[in-house]
Amino acid sequence: MIIDNENNFDKGNGVKKNKYIWFDLITPKSVLFFKPIIEKLKKRGKNILITAREGQDYKEVVDLLRLYNLEFINRGTFGGGDLKDKLHASINRQKELMEFITRYDVEKLVCLSSVDAVRVAFGLGLPVYNFYDIPLSDYKTNFKKALPQARLTIPLSSKMFKPFVVPDEVILRFGLEKDQIVEYNFIDPLIWLKDFKFDKKYVKDFYKKYGIDRNKFTVLIREEEYKASYVNKKYPFLYETLPEIYKRFNANIIIIPRYESEYLKKEFPFAYVIEEKIILQHLLKDVDLFIGGGGTINTESCFLGTPTISTRSFISHYDKWQIDNGLMVWTNNKKELIEYVKKAKEKKLIPNIKVLDKMKVDLNLLIESILKG
Repeated sequence: MIIDNENNFDKGNGVKKNKYIWFDLITPKSVLFFKPIIEKLKKRGKNILITAREGQDYKEVVDLLRLYNLEFINRGTFGGGDLKDKLHASINRQKELMEFITRYDVEKLVCLSSVDAVRVAFGLGLPVYNFYDIPLSDYKTNFKKALPQARLTIPLSSKMFKPFVVPDEVILRFGLEKDQIVEYNFIDPLIWLKDFKFDKKYVKDFYKKYGIDRNKFTVLIREEEYKASYVNKKYPFLYETLPEIYKRFNANIIIIPRYESEYLKKEFPFAYVIEEKIILQHLLKDVDLFIGGGGTINTESCFLGTPTISTRSFISHYDKWQIDNGLMVWTNNKKELIEYVKKAKEKKLIPNIKVLDKMKVDLNLLIESILKG
């Protein structure tokens, strides 16, 4: 639900009664990643203030917050159009966040490279505790491929949290010192997947609701985040290959839209386009193959042991680790994609989940590092 905690603010004399740790959650991943951290902080008696955003054809974040019953306050919108539209939405959101946050006694900001929140926190003199696993759209150290979010948030960070797959050198080149870096020994989705319990009934009910015959080869599809500032354009090869996958392999094609869904229904009448918000991990675990243009959801899929083909337009540090360790494959052309789908149907595309034993989620390390000044 959306709750504007007016009772915690004394309007009569302007005294702010409680200190808050502010989380700005602007992506589905940030909701999933910070949920266990927020729960632990609350158990320690910390007051948490969560802000979020939505926009036309972009409601995934608020839907997920509601799904997990996390109280939040919506401030600002998602600018999903051209660069001018994005900048306009960002400037407006910064103003809304500033006016809202100054009503509360905020100790620090914790976020996954939220540009608007970081700019506001920095401008108000609040410490910025920044998490980010993809500073570059590259798995080396080519700073020509630094993501806009990284350029606009990492240099303003008081502490920078990163997974082991991102070299310290990358963060240091953004202008931080070694003692500002907090490294953790896992790739982000493991934080919410480590305690995941698969629910067969949940997916059975899902298939029944949509009339999906689970006896058929079932492929789940996720588009790339083509409206994001770090993606150059909408790449067509995945969309062009879907009809062939459907016909050649007699497959169920299930699409989880990234943004609007109507055009997908028209372009792919043979596919099941899922508009409701579901606990996607159960479906990821059950399907025969996942093809994704994203980052987090690809990681979730291969960590859950599902054959995974990445069609992302670039390879990040954690993508490279997953590819090198046999957890997923990557392609950028139709012919190779079809070959990988064939291997998956023949049960020859099996993720090497044994390598996950090399990673360990230490929530206490993150909690103590957040609480420490």
